[in-house]
Amino acid sequence: MVQFANVIVYSYQYMLDPKVAGIISKEMQKESVVVFDEAHNIDNVCIEALSVSVRRQTLEGATRNLNKMTQEINRFKATDEGRLRQEYNRLVEGLAQRGNLPISDTWLSNPALPDDILKEAVPGNIRRAEHFVSVLRRLIQYLNGRLDTENVEKEGPVSFQHNIYKEAGIDQKMLKFCYDRLHSLMLTLEITDTDEFLHIQTICDFATLVGTYSQGFSIIIEPYDERMPSIPDPVLQLSCHDASLAIKPVFQRFQSVVITSGTLSPIDLYPKLLNFHPVVSRSFTMSLTRDCICPMVLTRGSDQLPVSTKFDMRSDLGVVRNYGRLLLEMVSVVPDGIVCFFVSYSYMDQIINSWNETGILKEIMLHKLVFIETQDVVETTLALDNYRRACDCGRGAVFFSVARGKVAEGIDFDRHYGRLVIMFGIPFQYTLSKILLSRLDYLKETFQIKEGDFLTFDALRQAAQCVGRVIRSKADYGMMIFADKRYSRHDKRSKLPGWILSHLRDAHLNLSTDMALHIAKEFLRKMAQPYDKTGSGGRKTLLTEEDLKEMGETRM
Repeated sequence: MVQFANVIVYSYQYMLDPKVAGIISKEMQKESVVVFDEAHNIDNVCIEALSVSVRRQTLEGATRNLNKMTQEINRFKATDEGRLRQEYNRLVEGLAQRGNLPISDTWLSNPALPDDILKEAVPGNIRRAEHFVSVLRRLIQYLNGRLDTENVEKEGPVSFQHNIYKEAGIDQKMLKFCYDRLHSLMLTLEITDTDEFLHIQTICDFATLVGTYSQGFSIIIEPYDERMPSIPDPVLQLSCHDASLAIKPVFQRFQSVVITSGTLSPIDLYPKLLNFHPVVSRSFTMSLTRDCICPMVLTRGSDQLPVSTKFDMRSDLGVVRNYGRLLLEMVSVVPDGIVCFFVSYSYMDQIINSWNETGILKEIMLHKLVFIETQDVVETTLALDNYRRACDCGRGAVFFSVARGKVAEGIDFDRHYGRLVIMFGIPFQYTLSKILLSRLDYLKETFQIKEGDFLTFDALRQAAQCVGRVIRSKADYGMMIFADKRYSRHDKRSKLPGWILSHLRDAHLNLSTDMALHIAKEFLRKMAQPYDKTGSGGRKTLLTEEDLKEMGETRM
């Protein structure tokens, strides 16, 4: 249906992940307008599309796949050798000349995108099916050896290519053609159950990316997960650091690409990250009939002690107690639903345990029911459902969630489901992650983006995304509390989106719990008054047909 439709709506991966885009998006005309909506995380999606991780299970699965392929090749040799010979001839002529590949069209389904590949012939030593399979066996054996390591290893694609050539005799050109050669072989062997062959596809995907790009990637081998150093779980990750690699073909192929979101701020960092020059760059304010958003920055508790989730202050009992008192005061005055976001699952567990021991949780539950997001999707869905029920029947509820969890994106707490959202702390990424550190180095060297700037930008777009969950229409209203002393610093605060900053008054910047409570009572009293939804005077937000005609005439 894609070829007949005027409007197509689908997820980013269909456009950005070359393996999927080749199947779905290659038919679209150059004149199409591509809109990436909710695109504040677009750089992360681009990076995921070109990153591959290989574990022991992947290699074992790939070996099983190869054994099955070898059986098939032998069967074909016995019964239908002509097919294998046809494939061989096709590969000699080069990929572009085979029937299903128009020479002009950029062939999208390969994870590597340079056009010149299409004009090259497949290297002689992997044209024969059995030779190709034995190359893959050597590749798997090499990767298996690399996973046997006690230390974290990190290298670039060029040195990886050099090592694999030295030890396994596989050169860069053979690596580059792995994905296509596998694709061709699977067509020849008439393999329809592609899910079963995912492992070997992952290995070939990895090989092609390593063979194609010499920059913008690192290969990182870790013997265990840093958070659980006692359990050996080696993983080899090819991690992409350059988001522009995945989105470049989209920019080249389509005439107009629009990137939009309610939290694209600061807007000037995105062209740098995606390496393009925007023709038009605009930031709009929200058209509201009344001031229905009330953001506040809370820097200290009622005992005047500063609050923050900074690492050295995180487990300070004073901070935990002040956060608890803040929530307790708020549940007693705010009606219906309250949503709380924490910086991580572990921090949320720690704080809830602490509140439970000191009896704060019990007091909160006298006012409202408490629901908690977990890492289990089913449990979380159930919790959300019951949270909504509690809000519907007027009992009121609190939902504890995680800033980078499942609820922070895509689930709306509109109307009475969210009257207040509290962001406990600033949701920075786990900064000891080897992949993140490599990416920060790359951004610094290539795009001159400082580490601190990127981390702050990344944390605040996440925070803005969380608090934005509560305002979902012009008739809606809600409060946002940023509970961390670091939000009062201009360099952090200025990275929040304009529509939040325009409502953030100076008087709401450096609050303690009791001041925030006073502001909340005032705000809720004001919002409870009846009002005209269409807006009056210069602040019309719902336009009639006459208004539109009038605007059109004044334009003319």
